[in-house]
Amino acid sequence: MATGPDGFVAQLVTAVNDHDLDAVVGLFTADYQNQTPVHPARSFTGREQVRRNWETIFAAVPDVSVVVIARAIGDDTVWTEWTMDGTRRDGAEQHLRGVVIFTVVDGQATAARFYLEPLDSGDGDVNATVDALVQPPHLDGRP
Repeated sequence: MATGPDGFVAQLVTAVNDHDLDAVVGLFTADYQNQTPVHPARSFTGREQVRRNWETIFAAVPDVSVVVIARAIGDDTVWTEWTMDGTRRDGAEQHLRGVVIFTVVDGQATAARFYLEPLDSGDGDVNATVDALVQPPHLDGRP
């Protein structure tokens, strides 16, 4: 087993693509800290939540596969850019893209900052996207 951050990433990709739940979970420490800065309520602690998350993913998207398309390594940290694709049980395609920044010690993730999000297949109107970001929310609950 490779113990550095790069070896960790290679093992995680293999475990996910093999749908090997125990191998995935084994790559995280018991006190693993997952921070999701864009969605703070989704942050969690512990490998048991890693297990629950991947159990759910493997069940809901049985052909899920991942590719790390870029990485940058520094000491015990690895920045990774991910694609995650598959087909949900209801037949809908699932596509996620984003960055996960792992802290790795002795071949296991101790922490991550998680920025993986569903792929936005919007209409491609950059101005509408920017306009939506700067508009105040509607008081009546409309977007």
